[in-house]
Amino acid sequence: MRFTVNRDVFSEAVSFAAKLLPQRPTQPLLSGALIEVVDGELTLSSFDYETSARTTVTADVVEPGRALVSGRLLGEIAQRLPHSDVEVSLVETRVQIRCGSASFSLPAMPVEEYPQVPRIDAVSGTVPADAFAEAIAQVSLAASKDDVTPVITGVQFEIGDNALTLTATDRYRVATRRIDWQQVAQDETQTALVPAKVVIEVGKTFAGDGVVQVAIVKDNERELIAFSGGNKTVTSLLIKGNYPPVGRLFPEQLDNYAVINTGDLVEAVGRVGLVLEREAALRFSFSEGQVTLEAAGTETAQAVENVDTHLVGDEMVVSLKPQFLLDGLRSTHSEFARIGFTRTENPSKPGPVLITSQRSKDDADQQDYRYLLQPNLLLR
Repeated sequence: MRFTVNRDVFSEAVSFAAKLLPQRPTQPLLSGALIEVVDGELTLSSFDYETSARTTVTADVVEPGRALVSGRLLGEIAQRLPHSDVEVSLVETRVQIRCGSASFSLPAMPVEEYPQVPRIDAVSGTVPADAFAEAIAQVSLAASKDDVTPVITGVQFEIGDNALTLTATDRYRVATRRIDWQQVAQDETQTALVPAKVVIEVGKTFAGDGVVQVAIVKDNERELIAFSGGNKTVTSLLIKGNYPPVGRLFPEQLDNYAVINTGDLVEAVGRVGLVLEREAALRFSFSEGQVTLEAAGTETAQAVENVDTHLVGDEMVVSLKPQFLLDGLRSTHSEFARIGFTRTENPSKPGPVLITSQRSKDDADQQDYRYLLQPNLLLR
């Protein structure tokens, strides 16, 4: 194996292939990056039996071949190489990397023992890359970080009616976003539960690619999803299990809501929340013309602030965790936010609040993105 490649092209390709490598691989081989060169192309891959990344770039190939080296070490080297063409060769059991005045020699791992990287030729459908990246950013923050319940550490993909809906929850909030979907495969409805960490990287990777191709494969041998854009592909095994039916938690209609400038409320929450302990909630008292934010912290520290608002329906008092509220408000990507109030069987206990975006104070709210928030939402 011997080839020459542009330094920036090489660095970007290695960085992509290495970013999804496991922090604690079950086998040393699974920490590797696979280098393959043939017919003027360099392919870099990584695979740990659950997630794979694969990209192909142009290279000047002198001798075809392949080699397996530490992915993280190769990534660190590639980022710090001087600005000159990179020469890579396999000499016996070492991979030699030369770039300008710098040279490295890395031990090669047994490539014949490396698992075969998944290749997916089918396509279920396509989505606009910019809308897909935005939807992932809006929804993935609500996915659980607790591995005790694996099904809620993922993002649920639901395909139907020429739309893709992404949903995530951590039991305390539910975020959902609907975007356009161009159907390619014959299956009209499909679902897939994808690890949130993979979805987040996919959003970052393909944001500028114009269109992202998505393939959902469910057969007797495997259940996985593949994302492709440009010269890059990411695959991931799906999370097994039944996703909680969080869709039923969203109210069909709300007649009691407040419309507020998103930026004003975000800033007020940040100021008033300064006196709170980490897990404490802020108290919000909504009345016509204003909402009053109140916080009581430790050592008698207190804070109060009023923000202009337009209230429709009854006055309402709710207590919400500041960071969870801020996540929802910032994800509306809108000048105004509508905060809708639901009811419970107990008149003195408000239900979850629904946050949606609104272009102006008097406009209808937008339902493509919805964020439902209340402590112990799914445990009631």
